[in-house]
Amino acid sequence: MKKTTAIIFFLLFIGILGWQNRINITVWAIPKILNIIRPVLSEGSSSWQQGPSLENKTPDTRPNIILILADDLGFNDVSLYNGGAGSGSLLTPNIDQIAKDGVMFKNGYAANAMCAPSRASIMTGRYSTRFGFEFTPLFPGAVQLMKWIDDIQDNELKIEIEEKLYEDAKDLFSAGIPTEEITIAEVLKDAGYYTAHIGKWHLGRVDGSHPNDQGFDDSLFMEGGLYLPENDKRVVNAKTDHPVDNMIWARSQFSASFNKSPNFAPGGYLTDYYTDEAIQVIEKNKHRPFFLYLAHWAVHNPLQALRSDVEAISHHTMGHNLQVYSGMITALDRSIGRIVDALEQNGLTDNTLIIITSDNGGASYIELADINKPYRGWKLTHFEGGTHIPFMAKWPEQIQAGTKFIPAVHHNDIFQTIAAAGNANVPTDRILDGVNFLPFVNGSKDGILHKTLFWRQGHQQTVLHEGWKLIRTSRADQKWLFHLEKDPTEKNNIVADYPEKVQLLEQLLNEHNLQQVEPLWPSVVNAPILIDKHTGQEYEDNDEYIYWPN
Repeated sequence: MKKTTAIIFFLLFIGILGWQNRINITVWAIPKILNIIRPVLSEGSSSWQQGPSLENKTPDTRPNIILILADDLGFNDVSLYNGGAGSGSLLTPNIDQIAKDGVMFKNGYAANAMCAPSRASIMTGRYSTRFGFEFTPLFPGAVQLMKWIDDIQDNELKIEIEEKLYEDAKDLFSAGIPTEEITIAEVLKDAGYYTAHIGKWHLGRVDGSHPNDQGFDDSLFMEGGLYLPENDKRVVNAKTDHPVDNMIWARSQFSASFNKSPNFAPGGYLTDYYTDEAIQVIEKNKHRPFFLYLAHWAVHNPLQALRSDVEAISHHTMGHNLQVYSGMITALDRSIGRIVDALEQNGLTDNTLIIITSDNGGASYIELADINKPYRGWKLTHFEGGTHIPFMAKWPEQIQAGTKFIPAVHHNDIFQTIAAAGNANVPTDRILDGVNFLPFVNGSKDGILHKTLFWRQGHQQTVLHEGWKLIRTSRADQKWLFHLEKDPTEKNNIVADYPEKVQLLEQLLNEHNLQQVEPLWPSVVNAPILIDKHTGQEYEDNDEYIYWPN
């Protein structure tokens, strides 16, 4: 009897201990489970299509087109914009040079404050809410994990979770862009371009949503989120204490696939590996027009940089995490330089259009304060820090070097611009929200591209109209009005001072909403985001915050 009682108490103790440490146990277990259910081959390779030789080249004067999309790159991460990371101690000379040799957009805007909807807009030239791609797909177990995190954290601001909606929704991890949508890759492929995708996709992988099913001849697909294995001697890692960062580490693998092949380990540090592959695409297809969509994972966490890059900047006065983050930016900048060099070596510089931007602003959960400086807010919020992004383009034959463009340019404009450059036909059976920015940039057309821009993610809805910006949520006390021409950094909320302006902007939002469709899947999370502090800083009663729905 005593022995039985002791066993019961022991099992009870183990159960309580396990429950109290359920997040740590989950984080420990997930990599082991992933390696079983999603094995990664130690070797694999790409086999990019080979274009014609010089002798077999057919006359085609259309430009090559390279779209480079960074992930979570903050406005302050590019030194040409605001001095660069680490209080100006880290410069990005190669990224800066693209703008110096072409156009720097002073007011570039993401289509959304988070990745997947922005990418859907870039690929289609449409507000993603027009076809229901309103929220970012969640990985299996994400909602339960967030609930555990919220229960454990001693925080006055609580996450609201709609568990029933999550249970009723389809598999959100595999949800993708509807097959009815027409991507820029499909448009260019139909026009005779070779099309290649490298890196992150985040627009689905099943039911016709994989890049190979959306117009890309070849796709080197990011399957896992590690830049190198965590214990690789070439890499320096940086982590925060935030459980979400732990979870990203836990569920990331060092893996890729090529044209739906089995997963394999990439051939080096991810940013450099993607660049190596991009150069192969350029060299193999230099005698025919190509479209290369290089969707870097950099600088998204997990924070991992090459040891050589960290050591090269270690003399700067920085904390460890900022050193690693700066090393990641260094690798991204090196990538741009190497691609530019490859174009020059292959005689393609003058007739290649390069567009560089980010999917949204920098994230608060990497716990670095100034990445979106001088703007307030973060990824996930509609404040300028979440949507006002680096944006530049270069095309020597069409864009005068040193151009600075002040009016707003938007992710939606990329589709129309690329299609026009490639002399490709755009779909006429649907609304396209973008504008070809080239005539405005080269001076053949005057005026602005957009009188009004919209952002919508559930109840967080925003309109920018003639310099006035309104952010509203479902909460009566969370509504902001700014006049960006006078207050570009959103310091003064003047919503109480201009009721007629608020009424006009709300009417514009309401009319815009009538043109959108219901989300393809429901919002299941409503999470508070501090506007002026990152997740490593404590909430105080006077801190402003906004609820982010997804």
